[in-house]
Amino acid sequence: MHTESMGQPVELLLVEDNPDDVFLAQEALKEGKIKNNLHVVNDGESALRFLRKENPYQDAVLPDLVLLDLNLPGIDGRQVLKQIREDPRFTELPVIVLTTSESADDIHRMYKLHVNSYIVKPVDFEQFIKVIKSIENFWLTFVKLPTRT
Repeated sequence: MHTESMGQPVELLLVEDNPDDVFLAQEALKEGKIKNNLHVVNDGESALRFLRKENPYQDAVLPDLVLLDLNLPGIDGRQVLKQIREDPRFTELPVIVLTTSESADDIHRMYKLHVNSYIVKPVDFEQFIKVIKSIENFWLTFVKLPTRT
């Protein structure tokens, strides 16, 4: 696992089209305990290009963890997760859905596609920051992530 304890920051990919949520995630992770590099893309096509190292992301680093919104312009998060799980290069990549959708259909569908966690974004700013910090505390402190290749 690439963590601060090994001298390397954790690489995170945030797939989020809401600038306010991006800002809050950046601030929460900046204040966090774990050194990280947060990469942000704002649509599904860019997320897939980032992961596949396609133009303009040829130099992108494979993230240790993906935070994925479902409701994105163009290719939505549901399709992004489906394509991630169909690609043998990314089957072990941990993906956390972080979305406003409380739809039982979305929750079932995402777990059938092997999402690692499904979290409903709180609308309250303070609660949103707590959620980001709890993701950091759990996923970047306690969980052993697969080694990047």
